[in-house]
Amino acid sequence: MANSKDNRYWPPGLPFNLTIPATPVSYNLEVSAARFGAKSCLLFYGTSITYSQLHSEVKRLAGWLQQRGVRKGDRIILNLQNSPQFVIAYYAILRADAIVVPVNPMNRSQEFHHIFQDSGARLVITGQDTWEVVSGVPDDSLHHVLLVTYADYLDRVPSDPTTPDFIRQCRRELDDPRVTHWNDALALNLQPGASVVDPTDHSVIVYTSGTTGAPKGALHNHRSLMSTLVGAAAWSPMQQDDVVLAVLPLFHVTGMQWCMNAPLYAGATIVIMPRWNATEAARLIAEHRVTCWNVISTMLVDFLNSEDVCSYDLSSVRKLGGGGAAMPAALAKRLEDRGLIYAEGYGLTETMAQTHINPRAHAKRQCLGIPVSDVESLVIDPQTLRELPQGEVGEIVSRGPQIFEGYWNNPQATAAAFVEIGGERYFRTGDLGRIDEDGYFFIVDRLKRMINASGFKVWPAEVEAIMYGHPAIKEVCVVAAKDPYRGETVKAVVVLRPELRRSTGEEAIIAWAREHMAAYKVPRLISFVDTLPRSGTGKILWRVLQE
Repeated sequence: MANSKDNRYWPPGLPFNLTIPATPVSYNLEVSAARFGAKSCLLFYGTSITYSQLHSEVKRLAGWLQQRGVRKGDRIILNLQNSPQFVIAYYAILRADAIVVPVNPMNRSQEFHHIFQDSGARLVITGQDTWEVVSGVPDDSLHHVLLVTYADYLDRVPSDPTTPDFIRQCRRELDDPRVTHWNDALALNLQPGASVVDPTDHSVIVYTSGTTGAPKGALHNHRSLMSTLVGAAAWSPMQQDDVVLAVLPLFHVTGMQWCMNAPLYAGATIVIMPRWNATEAARLIAEHRVTCWNVISTMLVDFLNSEDVCSYDLSSVRKLGGGGAAMPAALAKRLEDRGLIYAEGYGLTETMAQTHINPRAHAKRQCLGIPVSDVESLVIDPQTLRELPQGEVGEIVSRGPQIFEGYWNNPQATAAAFVEIGGERYFRTGDLGRIDEDGYFFIVDRLKRMINASGFKVWPAEVEAIMYGHPAIKEVCVVAAKDPYRGETVKAVVVLRPELRRSTGEEAIIAWAREHMAAYKVPRLISFVDTLPRSGTGKILWRVLQE
């Protein structure tokens, strides 16, 4: 068994076991607002929002939600870009004793509608830029929409051409009785009732795609959410005078915990970036003296290759880390030459971010790290479930307080996700790895069929399910292709219907895919074949195409 307590590289002074607060996550903001009320909490295109202001707006929005009939355990979809409204809405939903269902705003209608229907959401909070995706939900299913105008939180309209258009967009008046505008909801100045949740109550459902094609909702309670946000603040470590650059998407567990929840718990300041831009990131780091930056390796490749970055003072960054994709050795060396150590970590949606992190003083390259506080991990034979010795490759399984309860309304998938070993319940990651002589974990391969494109997990079965909606596609198999920038990219091997072969090209299929799925899932490569390889039972042999 890999026991971090025996690891000689364990960070000095870090507890092996962290005491998790026995309070709801929304209470973290109340505490920080009491301690640091006048301090800047959020910085957004020149606008500063203090902890007191943030807490006030969270309570007013929570009161509005409860007036709309939201009760304990109700699911509320949060379909927003990185913004002050995302943070306020997230905490307001929790303060109203409801469950946050964060959605990738890049999702198209089919993807969004599945999550809406599967979660049984009562209400949707969405931006004007994604209104067309949400508006297609039937009136009898969706009764209330809170519509966000991002420009409401701008003291001035940014002149920088890198500012996304959706940030500048003025308020749209919509003739839809379901819609309430954000500012109108806050203007009612409603207050919520006393919170009635405890750490075992549900807090967040984060949807993750799967091998069957349809995204599944990973169900977390307040305790599992609290465990990794407290862990992030302890491992970083993060304090009230830190400044965090939030460019990772807040709807994803890593951005949610490391760029929002942990900084709010610590009382730090968060600089919000809605869209990645290397020069803008460098400018914000220099202007606000950013100290903590969690980022994926593909962003750092772009960052270090930008000529403009060199002109900015980046000396304030003291803690640099991330996950999602392995850090190339050459890039790690370039960072080290600039005095920066990139500490890689590992986690999944089902584990609410980290289960493993590289100790900053002893970080290994292209390595998951060691199990964090309160986590035990094993490498097992995926067939016999026998624990394997050091150096042998098997499936990584983990147990700890951050492990999810199961998949929302999917007991079969939940049962398949766990295994009992030695009387303990472990989560099966689906990643094949090994443990080295120092107790560090390394990924070797995947047990599950998955593509890792710039840190975004793409499940081929989901892409295939959507692509079968194309009128010219008879059969399709999606595989990973090597990509020098993204690490991996999505490739679709397609069999066309005979009557449409001459009139259907690669560009047409890619353009169709962009209209029907999130951009990171869209196949960048299309290969046309007459037939797909099959097994004796008729199953498509995707591994043959992958190899």
